[in-house]
Amino acid sequence: MENVERWISHSPMSEPGRHGAVVAGLPSSVDALNSIVQGIIIHADWLSAYGVDESRFDRVSRETLPVAERLSLILDGDGRGLIVRRSPAQRSVGTCRDFALMLCAILRSKGIPARLRCGFADYLRDGWEDHWVCEYWDQETINWRLSDAQIDEVLREKRSIAFDPADTPRHAFMTAGQAWTACRAGVCDPDRFGHGPTRGLWFVKVNVVRDHFALNSRETSAWDGWRAVPGSKRVVSGRDRTLLDSIAACPQRPITELNPDWPI
Repeated sequence: MENVERWISHSPMSEPGRHGAVVAGLPSSVDALNSIVQGIIIHADWLSAYGVDESRFDRVSRETLPVAERLSLILDGDGRGLIVRRSPAQRSVGTCRDFALMLCAILRSKGIPARLRCGFADYLRDGWEDHWVCEYWDQETINWRLSDAQIDEVLREKRSIAFDPADTPRHAFMTAGQAWTACRAGVCDPDRFGHGPTRGLWFVKVNVVRDHFALNSRETSAWDGWRAVPGSKRVVSGRDRTLLDSIAACPQRPITELNPDWPI
């Protein structure tokens, strides 16, 4: 049986630091926690959907922040507590990974196994879009469930999302390993997977590695610099396929160190 308790321990990114007591006082319901996370973070790519623009924020960045630092930014500027829902213009700007990481951190602080998953969602854009969610252990069903803490009422309406974000269906989100395996088997078209205009098997490879690292307590890595990789290096070699097949089949295995420039 899988040792799920390994995902109770905090990573350097999920550790709440001096805000541990604040986090401990939050509810345990995933639905409630999703709402709390949505009330303190806003996605950098969806600002206009909430009626605000970048000029209203001191900083708009795609950098994923450690939870302790994120909480400091939120609470040092507004000490009303995390259960108080901020207006969109008062929220901390992040990305899908920040939403997932915050939920993961709270669940871990409550002794609930939780981990980030890197993969692709079919409900945010056309095709399968690069995305991160939180996967948590449901003790009642003895199973892993997915929660997308980013999906609030605004995005539900914008994207016609009908499912419960606290129980995101597996058919709507594919982990990177599942996407890689499906593309390799010819079941899925690799060009349907990616981030914006950057699509194809090379990008699926990037996410396979990022998911593997996340399952080994490295929620961020040098592979997050994929935007700077020149087109000539955005390739998938035979050696790639052999190693990535293995990682995709068991992404939670002990970490395999990979240089983001590999292979050149």
